[in-house]
Amino acid sequence: MLILHHLEQSRSFRILWALEELGLDYRIQFYRRLPNFSGPPELKAAHPLGKAPVLTDGGQGIAESAVILQHLQESYDDAGLFKPADASARQQYRYWMHYAEASLMPLLVMQLVMNNAPQHAPWLIRPVARKISAGVKAGFVQPRLKDHIEFLEGYLAEHDYFAGQFSFADIQMSFPLQALQLRSPGKYPHIQAFLQRISSRPAFQQALRKE
Repeated sequence: MLILHHLEQSRSFRILWALEELGLDYRIQFYRRLPNFSGPPELKAAHPLGKAPVLTDGGQGIAESAVILQHLQESYDDAGLFKPADASARQQYRYWMHYAEASLMPLLVMQLVMNNAPQHAPWLIRPVARKISAGVKAGFVQPRLKDHIEFLEGYLAEHDYFAGQFSFADIQMSFPLQALQLRSPGKYPHIQAFLQRISSRPAFQQALRKE
């Protein structure tokens, strides 16, 4: 049986959602975050890094969201519903599957780190830490994030989904776009419309209930 090692409030919701889209039988091994928001040590039994998601299939542990989604699509999507057949759309599919974690998420993680770093500094140097953090965000993170937001808004203004029809590329892109909405002030109507479209899918709603 497929086993999803699922950490609450994490990237592993993507895999839970994909399993529901495929209509597969699976079991959830649920892990709660520690007070410092890290994963519990029990996760290291599933993967040495103690990260989620991890999918166990036939005794093999598979990590990394894009790799798990690729495995599920190649192994269980017999009808080819979740990866485009058209060559041009397939190229977009590959691009967005990797863009999510390689290009967009590092900026969002850096933004999160810079937001939280000052409160973890010794109180005597917190004013300095706040200035350093603000400088990094203003001089590095925000200008680059602005470029990505404009890029994504422009793309979604012309496309309902990232690779033609709904595909696993949309599931992969869902997590950073949800994080972007939470962490970056501003209104992005096309990103918001995309998130509303995907969150209305029955499989998304079922995954939400299971989580």
